[in-house]
Amino acid sequence: MDFNRLLPFGRKAPRVAVIRLQGAIGATRPGAQGLSDAALGPLIERAFKRGKPCAVALVVNSPGGSPVQSSLIAARIRRLAEETGLPVHAFVEDVAASGGYWLACAADDIWADATSIVGSIGVISAGFGLQGLIDKYGVERRVHTAGGAKSFMDPFRPEKPDDVARLTRLLEDMHLAFKSHVVARRGARLNGEADLFTGDVWTGRQAVEIGLIDGVAHAVPKLKSLYGDKVRFIPYGLRQPWLRRFGADAAGAVIEAAEERALWARFGL
Repeated sequence: MDFNRLLPFGRKAPRVAVIRLQGAIGATRPGAQGLSDAALGPLIERAFKRGKPCAVALVVNSPGGSPVQSSLIAARIRRLAEETGLPVHAFVEDVAASGGYWLACAADDIWADATSIVGSIGVISAGFGLQGLIDKYGVERRVHTAGGAKSFMDPFRPEKPDDVARLTRLLEDMHLAFKSHVVARRGARLNGEADLFTGDVWTGRQAVEIGLIDGVAHAVPKLKSLYGDKVRFIPYGLRQPWLRRFGADAAGAVIEAAEERALWARFGL
């Protein structure tokens, strides 16, 4: 007989806090939804500390975005993991690329579907050169600065080699921070013979072979295998902004959706 079922103070089923990290990463305008440290901070704090969980699971489905916000969110997860002593597991859905993979690396182990897209360990800057367009319509661009670098990469002026060189130095430094984070978190599990930092992506099955993830698995069965069939899952995730729920801020929502769609489209999603 299981006496734990008869006693009011019997052992409770283990609890795993499940944090959903869905969407593009970046500090967004007020009322918009996006993965940022400001928006996720209180939610992540509750997930680690409320109800005495035995572990925290990250369900990641993100094409990336801001390297700064990726770093801030990942650092918060690691700080709380160390303070509480809780293990952290990451599960990739469609994609954990670029900043999405940065977040996944905050976990102690990473699992994905065989067909998930993983990697993109690189940094990108993209924009438009609009000088020809404004010249065509007779628009004169007037810019006055105090400091020669203030008009850096102005899209309405011809691209300058010095600006490109400066931008490259910035991107390389961000890339170094990304690589350092991956190496620190994945360590000896990485395949030392593979060039993992070109910005390339792999399927989940391929990612296992090169050490970017630990195996092919889905969240519920894997967590049950780790913590028992009676484990309870406590979900945490961002709620839809109330402005969007009532159809307000339509113009801003369209712009936000177009920007996020461009990030997902890079991975055929």
